[in-house]
Amino acid sequence: MTDVELGGRLVDDQSRCEHYRTELDVVAIRFACCAPYWGCHLCHAECADHPAVVWPADDRQAHAVVCGVCRHTLAVGDYVVADGCPRCGAPFNPGCRLHHHLYFE
Repeated sequence: MTDVELGGRLVDDQSRCEHYRTELDVVAIRFACCAPYWGCHLCHAECADHPAVVWPADDRQAHAVVCGVCRHTLAVGDYVVADGCPRCGAPFNPGCRLHHHLYFE
């Protein structure tokens, strides 16, 4: 497992947080403004000392997403089309697509 810094109000070791904690909520995302991978956008809003900065549309190669199951990092461009982790096969919550605009231009 790759060692990554996770932030937020986490409730388990697979990056689930107190806001999103279904079986499929195993993704943590970095914002362009800071290093930790956050459990969710609400965790960043509550725990970071600055406003969130989304990833620009021309930075789809940035590894800004981590699978909470195996700690594999994904580039933004790969994550936005993924249904699950390409390394371990863990499914991702399809509802997260509704929040992409909060993380990525």
